[in-house]
Amino acid sequence: MTSQRKRVLILCTGNVARSQMAEGLLRHLAGDRFEVFSAGLTPSYVRPNAIAVMKELGIDISHHRSKSLNEFLDAPFDYVITVCDHASQHCPIFPGPAKRIHWSIKDPVAPGDEEAQLEAFREARDDLKNRLAGFVADES
Repeated sequence: MTSQRKRVLILCTGNVARSQMAEGLLRHLAGDRFEVFSAGLTPSYVRPNAIAVMKELGIDISHHRSKSLNEFLDAPFDYVITVCDHASQHCPIFPGPAKRIHWSIKDPVAPGDEEAQLEAFREARDDLKNRLAGFVADES
C-alpha cells in the first residue's frame, strides 16, 4: 500500500447497488490512484441487476460482497462519499482528514418489470459514472 493513494469509502444504506456500482466505477476510472471501499448501514447482498448493468460497461463486480460500515469505523479515509440521503444522515464521523461528499442518487431498486428495473439501474450507474469522472478529474 503506497501512501500516495487516497482512500475512499463509498456509503449507502444497504451496500447492495449504488455504492457497489460506485466502487467498481471508481476503480475503473481511476486505476490505482485510489484505494476504494464500499459499505452499508444494513448490508445484505449485491443485487444481480447492479452486476448486470456494470457488466454492460465491461466492469465485473460479481466478486464484490456487501459489507457493513462497522468494518471500517476505525480506518482512516481521505474521502467518504455517501450516495443516498439515508446514509448521509446516519454516517458517523471517521478519524483523520476524511472529506465528506454527498450525492443523492435515485434508488434503482423499485417495482416494475425486469426491463424497467434494469433501466433504473442504468440511470443510477450513469449518474454515478458522471459524478465520479468529475471527482477523478478534480483529484488529478
